[in-house]
This record gives sequence, structure tokens and C-alpha cells, in this order.
Amino acid sequence: MNAIEYAIGLWIRGLKPPLRLAEYKLVAFDMDSTLINIECVDEIADVAGRKAEVAEITEAAMRGEIADYKDSLRRRVALLAGVSESALQQVYDQRLQLNPGVAEFVRACQAAGLKTLLISGGFSFFSERIRQHLKLDFARANTLGVFNGRLTGTLFDRPWGDIVDGAEKKRVLLEVCELMGISTEQAIAVGDGANDLPMMMAAGLSIAYHPKPAVREKALVSIMSGGMDRALEILR
Repeated sequence: MNAIEYAIGLWIRGLKPPLRLAEYKLVAFDMDSTLINIECVDEIADVAGRKAEVAEITEAAMRGEIADYKDSLRRRVALLAGVSESALQQVYDQRLQLNPGVAEFVRACQAAGLKTLLISGGFSFFSERIRQHLKLDFARANTLGVFNGRLTGTLFDRPWGDIVDGAEKKRVLLEVCELMGISTEQAIAVGDGANDLPMMMAAGLSIAYHPKPAVREKALVSIMSGGMDRALEILR
């Protein structure tokens, strides 16, 4: 990092920009606090009057202070038991927004021919809506258990498991690269929290968007101010 990069809030580590976006074939995104402005689990908890307790666990997990992400998510989801399913739509309609520059960066990737992948430790209710809104190619996330219109405080088992954690994010990235017949060096991974690091370190280019300190220290590119489209300052 040099003084100019620090001043403009775009940190570049060991790269010689500009890079050619078209040389990459896949871009994988985290969702909460990366593509979107909120941590969905925290906002659902707010509807139930439990945001402070849940947000404290979320922040510790994103900083990497809780090693077992699966346990941290189960603890948070358990606190949502009994919340009306309608709270999910309420959060989506009233609180969720795309982060600045996201639409522009995604469109640039798509125009350059990259496949787009969303891999979220959050919830499929939101990830599917974001996938459709941004016209992303693939998405994987966790599914909240619901019974009689209320959250059960559990996660629904899927064929691949029940929780997308850091290891699952990396595994999905590697699997999609293999299915596409591309090298991981041709993949970009974008995230902000500690659970994004496994997929970010597996990709040829890692971009941290307003990241936690542990992520900023390891990412090749860190956007500390401004929108996600700032990545296009080094990608042509």
C-alpha cells in the first residue's frame, strides 16, 4: 500500500494495474454487507426486538473472532424462532438496498463475459431476489426453517448440507471453476468478512469491499471508501 492508495481509499497489494477484466471468466460475490447494505439476520432480529444480541454475534463472526461460523449462525438463527415469516419481506422491502456501485460493477463483469455467482452465508429468501434483480447466473445460500408462517429457529437441510460457511464458499467456487473448465486464477472473489476469506484466497483476484481488518490485510484489492465500481479503476 502506498500513500496515494491510502488517501483515495483503494488499496492494491502486489498487482500492476490495469488488469483486463475480460481475462477473468467468473466472479463470485458474498451478499450481506457486500452486494447489499445490511446483514439480513440482524435486521430480521430487529423486528423481533433482538437485534443487539444477534448483531454482536454477527460482528464477532465477521471479524473472525468466532472460529466456528456454523455455530455462530445456528445461535443467531435460534434467536429468530417465532418471528413471523412476513418479517423477511418487510426487511427486503424496507431495509435492503444494493450497495453503491454494485449494479455498475456487475454489469461490467457481465459485459466482459464473466459468469456471476452469489455465495452467501445469509438466507435464500434474499439471495434469490438479489440473483434475479442483478441477473446473476448462480446462487447458493442457507434456507430458514418455517412452520405455520413462523420461523422455527433452524435451518433447512439441503442436498449439500445446511450451512454455507467459509469452507462451503470455497468449495462452491472451486466446483464452479471445474464445471466451467477454467483455472481458479481466472476467478474473482468479492467479500467483506472472515468467512469470505477461504473463497477469496482460492481466487486469482480477491476484492475486499469495506472489509473487516482481517480481510483487508489479505485481499489483493481493498475498497475502503466509495462504491464497488471503484474496482473498475484497476480493471479495464
